[in-house]
Amino acid sequence: MAGFVTRFAPSPTGHLHRGHAFSALTAFAAAEAAGGRFLLRIEDIDRTRCRPEFEAAALEDLAWLGLRWESPVRRQSEHMADYAAALEMLESRGLLYRCFRTRREVAQAVASAPHGRMEAFHGAPPPPAEEARRLAAGEPFAWRLSLAAAERALGGFDGLHFLEEGAGPGGEQGRIAARPGLGGDVVLARKDVGVAYHLAVVVDDARQGVTHVIRGQDLFEATHVQRLLQALLGLPTPVYRHHRLLVGPDGRRFAKRDRSETLRELRARGVAAAWIREELGLG
Repeated sequence: MAGFVTRFAPSPTGHLHRGHAFSALTAFAAAEAAGGRFLLRIEDIDRTRCRPEFEAAALEDLAWLGLRWESPVRRQSEHMADYAAALEMLESRGLLYRCFRTRREVAQAVASAPHGRMEAFHGAPPPPAEEARRLAAGEPFAWRLSLAAAERALGGFDGLHFLEEGAGPGGEQGRIAARPGLGGDVVLARKDVGVAYHLAVVVDDARQGVTHVIRGQDLFEATHVQRLLQALLGLPTPVYRHHRLLVGPDGRRFAKRDRSETLRELRARGVAAAWIREELGLG
């Protein structure tokens, strides 16, 4: 397939595990099958958790698996100006507002939804005088995308769709109507972090010419708000292929927070990369 470009984009907040290997190998195999390009991106905007040693280990693990990627590798921390420009564009159009609520306050607001239903957070900017007072006091805030303002800007969300060539967690496939409201007024930046995941990923994919986003089903719902951001910023929409999540013997998906066995540990035990690829069905 001419012009096929995909990527693998780990965050260096820990060592890679089998789940990462499955996702990376799946994307790499798709690029090879299409005669396309495979890119590696390091998503290191979380400066409190990302570590250079984890990035170095990830590169070693991926090379050990037999993956090859183009240089230079895009590191998000080196492109904050790109995200700032996108944020400024959205802010200048009145699509963002400053939210001074803490994470706990937002969680409490969501939990107190009527009829006991958990709902996405929808907020509003504080009155101008209060906002000025809080800014003068140096209070931290988050830039949130106003769904109401975005809907007005686009004349509704009915025209937003994306193509799913894999499958969502509910078996969703084909041309899918985007439902940006699922995420509510999402955070796009914080005072202490120049950009949040949703904004960075759509800017990165556009900058790198990514035509196919191949990733796990845990990120399927994120596609809805990312499709909205693509429309608001005038960016192209890639084709999406969400793949199944790899689970361990206990039926739980592999995750860093659960101390899943890492590729680094498997290598130390003398496990061969070919065995891992075979185990994952990608030999």
